[in-house]
Amino acid sequence: MGQLQFQYPQAMWLLAAVPLFILAFFYYLLWRRKAAKQIGDTQLVKGLQKGHSPVKTKIKFCLLTLAFSVGCLALANPRKAAAGGTEARKGLDIVLALDVSNSMLAADAMGRTRLAAAKDFILKVVSTMPENRFALVLFAGQAYVQTPLTYDHSATQLFVASASPAAITAQGTGVNEALKKSEAVFSEDLDRYKAVILITDGETHDEGALETIAQMSLKGVMVHTVGIGSAEGAAIINAETREPKKDAEGNIILSKLNQPFLQQVAAASKGVYINLKNSNNAAALLVTEFSGVEKKALVDTSLLNYKTFYAWFAAPMLLLLLMEIFLPDRKKMKA
Repeated sequence: MGQLQFQYPQAMWLLAAVPLFILAFFYYLLWRRKAAKQIGDTQLVKGLQKGHSPVKTKIKFCLLTLAFSVGCLALANPRKAAAGGTEARKGLDIVLALDVSNSMLAADAMGRTRLAAAKDFILKVVSTMPENRFALVLFAGQAYVQTPLTYDHSATQLFVASASPAAITAQGTGVNEALKKSEAVFSEDLDRYKAVILITDGETHDEGALETIAQMSLKGVMVHTVGIGSAEGAAIINAETREPKKDAEGNIILSKLNQPFLQQVAAASKGVYINLKNSNNAAALLVTEFSGVEKKALVDTSLLNYKTFYAWFAAPMLLLLLMEIFLPDRKKMKA
């Protein structure tokens, strides 16, 4: 069995209200005493309060306060990991930054679109490295985190398969923003190997990317780049019309692989650059690159089964509330 922990520890902050309740109750008692003195007629006050029990009033307040405190513990949901439910995996943390800009629809990657080739490559990488955690960042003119770091590879593969330029309205190749979003995915508390696999044609030269990589390198994040496309370039196909895109003068727009830029990006963090000509070979190169890296264990919490104890606190809370409700605040009067 694991150690006792709270699933929602932020609920414990509600206990800070208990001292406020106590202060408010004491202020109420002082106010009653002061109000009684202001009336002036001691016998009249005693007559008005003849059936009231100050002791029972205090007991009812204690029951309510105790019920609230126990309820906070129930809300925090104390729990323990079941025996044998943990699985420690020695692996790496890898962010897959996938370019989904319109230029990725150019068909010069192994006889198909760059995006299709990129997806095939990613699926092979994920399937051949089951011990690693993967995150997915999609980018074009903007970038956003599609999935956080997870061992749920089936979910990652599902989001990769459905990625398209329609996911991001702002077009372009914002490598710098993709790197920043990728860096934000990693947890600084975990001492594990962190890597970003940037899959793009690098069509837009992003000057800020090199400065971002320098900062990432200081934090131990390595960037590997995977270039897709050809130096000769290819036409960008319009997803709606299925026709090549043209400029204002009617010329077909060619999108070319910016290999020098991607090589420069990888070298800036001592990563590797891979030209995606064959998905199997490219995936094998990355596996070889990662094979010499020290892999540190991390418990896969997604597979943990917990034994919860909230009922142990919820039941006493209900009992205390019932006691408070049925406890009268009046004295027993003699017949």
